[in-house]
Amino acid sequence: MMTFRRWLIAVGVGMSLALPIGRAEAQELNPQPGSSPARIPDNAVYRAPKVELAFNRLYDEPELVEAMRRLVAAHPDLLTMESIGKSVEGRDLWCVTIANPKTGDPKTKPAFYVDANVHGNEVQTSEACLYLIWYLTENYDRLPQIRQLVDERVFYVLPTVNPDGRAWWFNGPNTTNSSRSGKAPQDDDRDGRIDEDTYQDLDGDGQIRQMRRRSPVGRYRAASDDPRRMELAPPGEFGEYELLGFEGLDNDGDGQINEDLPGGYDMNRNYPSDWRPETVQRGAGPFPLCWPETRAVAEFIKNRPHIAGVQSFHNAGGMILRGPGHPDRAPQYPAEDERMIRGIGEEGVRLLPFYRNLVIEKDLYTVHGGFITWTYENLGIVSFTNELWSSNELLGTAPGQAKPNDDLFAADRLLHGATFKDWTPFRHPTLGDIEIGGFVKESQRIPPPFLLEQGSHRNAAFVIFHADQMPRPEWLKVEATPLGGEVYQIDASVRNTRRIPTITAQAARHKLNLPDRLSLMGDAATILDGGELVNPDAGLTLGADSTAALDQDDLASGVRPEPRVVRFARGVPGLGAIHARWIVQAPAGSELRLRFESQKGGVLNRSLVLP
Repeated sequence: MMTFRRWLIAVGVGMSLALPIGRAEAQELNPQPGSSPARIPDNAVYRAPKVELAFNRLYDEPELVEAMRRLVAAHPDLLTMESIGKSVEGRDLWCVTIANPKTGDPKTKPAFYVDANVHGNEVQTSEACLYLIWYLTENYDRLPQIRQLVDERVFYVLPTVNPDGRAWWFNGPNTTNSSRSGKAPQDDDRDGRIDEDTYQDLDGDGQIRQMRRRSPVGRYRAASDDPRRMELAPPGEFGEYELLGFEGLDNDGDGQINEDLPGGYDMNRNYPSDWRPETVQRGAGPFPLCWPETRAVAEFIKNRPHIAGVQSFHNAGGMILRGPGHPDRAPQYPAEDERMIRGIGEEGVRLLPFYRNLVIEKDLYTVHGGFITWTYENLGIVSFTNELWSSNELLGTAPGQAKPNDDLFAADRLLHGATFKDWTPFRHPTLGDIEIGGFVKESQRIPPPFLLEQGSHRNAAFVIFHADQMPRPEWLKVEATPLGGEVYQIDASVRNTRRIPTITAQAARHKLNLPDRLSLMGDAATILDGGELVNPDAGLTLGADSTAALDQDDLASGVRPEPRVVRFARGVPGLGAIHARWIVQAPAGSELRLRFESQKGGVLNRSLVLP
């Protein structure tokens, strides 16, 4: 019998991975010498993979690392694995690099960064990263689109930024929402003690569920259509229950329960862009990048200027999110970038049914010091956060059309009692007779096993699409025109066949990247002049020494750039081109060499023999 995974992969290949690579282009894809055979067997995606991994389950932190090691061992030609740092509790932050060094130096190729599990309880996001690694490597020799993508790009995949939080979630009882934090001790209630009043699994079932108590002045009542569900009593009426929060005791005797949980900070509020202190942004930490995990991630990305795309996986709600995180930041987002990024997100919601394409500050809430706002605002990288999983997926419900008992109906009919435990009596030492019940931690924010793989595949498809839209420069025109007396006019054009420019408008505005460079060289040639051809039809050229071709540092220093190198501070536009022109003196038959260099667009080389 065909497994669910193989069926899903087959469907996904047919429906989800529609990269803009033409049939002829795919047929002409020629591997470098020494790479894997180019022949793709028919229906290869239905065949057994090289590494069998189940994606209808969750992996704890050691299992996740072991699965990564298995993939690296099976695909040593494409995968490497390194620790980029340590967590608060000393766990490694493992990153897998996907690259084919046989098709060029990985450091000169456009790169894509993916991370997940920033919040400890958002566990299925790590499986989405694991699936991405597995899918790209297993299908390298099966799908020409994947082969071309991996040959031309580099992927850095960090499946868990918060291994301490992941271990805490797996190894102990938790609520449906705990614990987001890392595990550096914090004094949440400011009583001089740290992490002293956390949840207790009172009934010993391995879960932290809600507590309720009958009360003549309660504000809640059991719903008439399903007594397991609590609802507010109508205005002007008493209910029959009071809700007392999640299972726990008053461990420090201050009259409160569960008010000082382990950790208590938010690593997605700790990045430098628009960072605010705890008095403004709860969970921000004492200063930006104060936690070893956020510091390691920031240094890793900053040290790799060829990263041109970022994806961070979180849960839940079914959202593709982009910045800004605060209304005051919106004017800093150039309109041309916003149109391009929004367009990529619009393609994403086609790949991800039940997801919405949203702006953080406008459609969700305010975020100061967020990760993807930092990668875009401070580094100029096109960045998204996907909030994995929408409960609408359970019953195929349209957004906004869910009914109050849908989650219980799904728990009964689809999941057969796996995610909800009924209310049961318990004698609490200080609260007296109570009842404990509700959803288990493996629910609400996390899809059931039969939907885990589908979510991973669809999110991988979005990453693949986004990565394919990173800059892909190619030579458009290179030609020499004799002017007489061994003098030639050399014209060269480079076009970008993808949506994302080699330098985003944000990066150009704030000089976040080095300019792209088109250079001309020749052993027997003298470069008399050169510059950007801003209007090829009219022949309008900006010389290398014109102020329009210089940046402020050049103007301040009085440096006149060499005419052989033409710089483009705004890069190659998405689906656009740049043009350069040189005047050269050289004998006929001389060979000239052209080179295009871009931090995020890669390197192109071309030679030209003068007529």
